[in-house]
Parts: sequence; structure tokens; C-alpha cells
Amino acid sequence: MSALLAALRANGAANARFLAGPALILMVLGMMVLPLPTFLLDLLFTFNISLAVMILLVAMFTRKPLDFAAFPTVLLFATLLRLSLNVASTRVVLLHGHGGPDAAGKVIGAFGHFLVGGNFAVGIVVFVILTIINFIVITKGAGRIAEVGARFTLDAMPGKQMAIDADLNAGMIGEEEARRRRVEIAQEADFFGSMDGASKFVRGDAIAGVLIMVINILGGLIVGVAQHGMPIAEAGKTYTLLTIGDGLVAQIPALVISTAAGVVVSRVSTNEDVGEQLLGQLFSNPSVLFLTAGIIGIMGLIPNMPHIAFLTLALVLGGIGWGVYKRDLAKAAATSQAPQEAEAKAQAAAAEASWDDVSMVDQLGLEVGYRMIPLVDHAQNGELLHRIRSLRKKFAQDVGFLPPVVHIRDNLELKPNDYRILLSGVEVGRGMSIPNQWLAIDPGGVSQQIKGTPTTDPAFGLPALWIDVALRDQAQVAGYTVVDASTVVATHLNHLMHRHGANLLGRQEVQQLIERLGRESPKLVEDFVPKTISLTTFQKVLQGLLSEEVPIRDMRTIIDTINEHAPRLTALAANTGGQPDVGELIALSRRALGRAITQQWFPGDGDLRVIGLDVKLERVLMQAMTTSGGLEPGLAETLLRETEACVARQEAQGNAPVLLVPPPLRASLSRFLRHHLPQLGVLSNAEIPDERVVRVTALIGGSGE
Repeated sequence: MSALLAALRANGAANARFLAGPALILMVLGMMVLPLPTFLLDLLFTFNISLAVMILLVAMFTRKPLDFAAFPTVLLFATLLRLSLNVASTRVVLLHGHGGPDAAGKVIGAFGHFLVGGNFAVGIVVFVILTIINFIVITKGAGRIAEVGARFTLDAMPGKQMAIDADLNAGMIGEEEARRRRVEIAQEADFFGSMDGASKFVRGDAIAGVLIMVINILGGLIVGVAQHGMPIAEAGKTYTLLTIGDGLVAQIPALVISTAAGVVVSRVSTNEDVGEQLLGQLFSNPSVLFLTAGIIGIMGLIPNMPHIAFLTLALVLGGIGWGVYKRDLAKAAATSQAPQEAEAKAQAAAAEASWDDVSMVDQLGLEVGYRMIPLVDHAQNGELLHRIRSLRKKFAQDVGFLPPVVHIRDNLELKPNDYRILLSGVEVGRGMSIPNQWLAIDPGGVSQQIKGTPTTDPAFGLPALWIDVALRDQAQVAGYTVVDASTVVATHLNHLMHRHGANLLGRQEVQQLIERLGRESPKLVEDFVPKTISLTTFQKVLQGLLSEEVPIRDMRTIIDTINEHAPRLTALAANTGGQPDVGELIALSRRALGRAITQQWFPGDGDLRVIGLDVKLERVLMQAMTTSGGLEPGLAETLLRETEACVARQEAQGNAPVLLVPPPLRASLSRFLRHHLPQLGVLSNAEIPDERVVRVTALIGGSGE
């Protein structure tokens, strides 16, 4: 029974929301067509004022424009409601205005007499001033901001979409988060476009208010003199006061809603509302408060100035500045005391050494400067922590094994904004990341330069700039790839994890891979280790694949290949301890994974545009590898120089930097060339699927393409 009542209540609430729109339209049409009693008119005017105040407060407490995405529609209906009230009040004023100041209702009478003192000249001046403020200052400024915001939002959409795709490809976010961000970008563009059009309603409302006032005054004179026989002076005063009251009742809510529109489109999206931004930025610098208090105090000492007002305000500002100054001193003392306490604890611990002081080296570590601590602090919900968790999950899905946990520590020896990435205690990468700023990376083809601090992208070495948050949209429009501080570190970490994947795969990870596959396919791994191959040899095979960034997700194919060829290779290597040749197993595994390797470098089913070896150079290399087992220095230097030129030409043409060689040369050339050109891929002819078409677009050792 309770479930039935709950369902009925939910259905009733849904029906009420469904009928809200039609009810509002009927109310507006009723006010325009039907005569309303003065009591109901007072209620509607009061509702109009409260609605305007509510809209302004909601606009002030939103943290970003999309939190009030319904504002353009609300603005339209509020304007329509106000105009319909003008029609209804005009009807009442012209029909019953001769009866006295309260003939059109208490609200209009109060605004016409109390607010302007019963003086219609003062009322006209006040009304005109409010209209000028609304039309020329607030509405025009808000409309211009909305127009520019819509233009910049639309121009920045491609850059934002590229940033989302980059985060998705780097594993920073998942599909759901990427889809949510794309929808948010589309909604933001729609919002500013709607605000650009909705601002025209507000401007039209201001113009209509002036015209309605003039028409009501003229109409009141005609009705009062011609129909009710009132003297011209009395009719002018009576109907003018009622018209002014009517105009002020409508114009004040219009001014409030225009202010709300300006607040919504002029604010910068942060995690603070308007009040928090104003207090946090206007009253955060004690020097500004002290200087302002001093200037106001000096002005208050000038003869014939209102001393009490100026000196009181100077004292208040000085007191606020002193409070902010004491707060900053307390924060600085707490910050400086933390390293001293850490040093004291370290000295106390070192007083008596024990086995507890022996610490093992972390397999994967991240050390940060003290200004980056908020990015990795659990108490402050550090964004970089969430990025690293997503990064490990994405790495496991793409590469095929779970990487070790990233141990994060602060290091006071680093510069405040520096960080370094450690692999088994050895530094493999270092960079800089500035919180509360964005890194604008120049991928080439930037349309205009922007102001910022020059630097280099730590992951890929591209030229970049550190810019303020306010320049983010401008940088995206100019063609920069813009990422935040935590993404910079996460992208660098992700790049190094892929490059050093072989070092991250330890004996424990290999054993866990075998156990996991054994739970799903027990027959596949039955007697695989150690009967077919030892765990150490299997680890070396997987590390050999990972050293060239070949994923090991297809573990079934790798184990099937080893099961097929390991007995033969073991028999051939009986005189060397019975263990198969690791290099041969890696080559056979790569051949079995050839389709996946080719797809990794050449997505889709198009032609494979690769770098090839000249026939003469190929014979020389084969002879050098088989006879001397290595390359002569002169030949090695020439090979490296020509390979660098071919790789540069391939990348300039938009082709993948892949060198295609015969199977006997692949392993040795890959070890030599990838040491100098890590972006180069070296594939053998045997790894290319039969259905793919190969086209040699650059030739090493030849005369050209």
C-alpha cells in the first residue's frame, strides 16, 4: 500500500511539472485578455518582484554558467509575464484611475506615492533614470558579453574536443567522462548562443516600458478629461502618478533580472560563487586594504569633508586589512613549521637505527615540490591522484598487465613546481607543473602567439607556454593544445610507463598473469611453467615484447606460440642447458602477433607507407651481422644519419615512422636504431599480414623515394 501511495505521489509530481508550462501560458493570456481585480493584480505584481529577486540570487550562487542553463528560457517567460502585467495594469488604470490613487491596487499606489513622494515629475525622472541604467548600461553590456562569449565558445569547441580526445587516448578519462565533457561543451555553446538572443528580449522590454508609459499618460488624459470630465491638471496628476507607479513596479524587476543576466554571462567559471569570488579577491591582499584605508582617512581630514563617514570607513578597512594580515602570517608560520617538524622527526628516528629504518626501493615513484602537494593530497582531494588511478587502469587494459602502484612523496630538495619520476629509485623523467595554470602546447601551425612563460612539454619535448586560466579559451582558438597541471604530470608518467614497460614487468607480475589465465583456461597453461619453459625465460620473452611497446594482452597467442616452438628450440639448445633461444621466441611471438602490431602502427585497412632498405645496403648489413656480429663505426653513423632523415620525411608527410626489414635484421637494427630514435618502429616482412598492401615511401641507402 505504501509503495502504491509513493507511486501516486511521484506520478502527481510529474504531472504537476508537466502542467507548469501550459499553466504559465494560460495565466499570461488571461492577464492580457481578462479584466483582473485589484487584489489579484497586487498578488501578481508581488510575485513578479519575488521572481526577479529569486532569479538574481540563483545567478549569484551558481558556480558556472551551465548551473543555470535554463536562464534564457526563464528570462523569456519573466519578460512575457511582466509585459502581460503591464497590459492588465493599463486596463485597470484607464478604467478605474479616476477613482483615486488606490484604484489600480495597493502596489501601484505605493510605488506612485510613497517611493516618489507623490510628485509625478520626480517619478518621471526616476523612471527615466532606471530605464537608462537598464537599457544603456546593464542590458547593452550583458548583450555584448553574451555575443562575444558565444563567438569564443564556438571558436574554442574544436580545441576542447581535441583536448578531450587527448585525455581519452592518454587514459586520463574513460568513455563515460569523455561523453559527459562533450555534452557539456555542446550545452555551453547552446547556452551562450541562447543568451545572445535572450538579451534582445531585455532590451526590447526596456524600450517597451518607455513607450507604455507615454501611451498610458496620453490615454489617461483622454479618458479622464473626455469620459470622466476631470480637469486637465487633475487628470494629468492622477493618471501620471498611476502610470509612474505601474512603470516602476515593472521596471525595478526588469532591472534586477537584467543584472542577473549580466552576472551569469560575465562571471569566470570557477569552483566559487560570485560572493566567494568577490570576498576572496577584493579582500585577500592586506596591502590594498591598508592603502585604501590611508587614502580614505587622509580625505576625511580635509576641512569641510564629512569626517565621521570617511574616518569610520577608514577604520573599518584598516581593521579588515589587519585581520587578513594576521591570517596570512599564521598560514606562513604553519607552512614553515611543517619542514622543521619533519626534520626533527627524521633526526629523532635516526638516533637509534634498527631494521625498521631499512626501506626497500619503490619500483615506480613520483616526487613533487611543495607547491604541487595540493595535487596529490588526499585531504584536498588531489586531482592528480584520480588521474594516476585511471592511468594504471588504462595501462592494464591496453598493455596487458597491472603496473605497480605509484608511490608519491614530496621532496623539499626539488624546486617548488618541479617533479621527477623514478623507476626502481633511478630518475627516468623530470618536469615542471604549475598549479592553477595551464600548459599551452604548440603542435605546429599556431595561428597567433599568446602571452605566457616559455617552456617545453616534458612528455614529448614540444615547445609550450604556461598561461593563466583566463587565456585558456584564447589559446585553444589560436591552435594550442591546452592541458591543466595534473594532466601534464599524468601524460608524462603514462609516456614513461609505456617506454619502460619491460622494467615494470617483474617475476611476480608474470606469475600473476599465468595464474589469472589458468583460472580462465586451465588447459592452456597446464605444465607450461616449468615443463615447457622456465618462468625466467618466459619473463624475458614478455619483456622483449614490451621493450618495443608491443602489448601482451593476447596472452593466449603468445603461450600457444611458445608451446608450439619451445620443444624444438629446447632440443636445438640441449648443449647450452636446454633452454630455448629467447631472441628466437620473441621473433616467433612477434610474427604470431603481427596483425596486432601492424594495426598498432597502421590503423584501418589502408596501404602501409613504410621506410625500406636499399638492396645493396641490405646485403651489406646481412654480411656484417653474420660475419662480424656488428656494424662498423662508419657504416653505423651513415645508417643512423640516413634513418633520421627518412623518419623526418615520413613524419612531415603524415606517415608512421616504420622501417620494414628482413626478419634476420629486425632485432639487431631495432636495438641500434631505437636507442637513438625511440619513436621509430622496426618491423619485419614476416610480421605483415598478407592482405595488407605495402608501399615504400622512403628508402635508406637509395637515391630518394
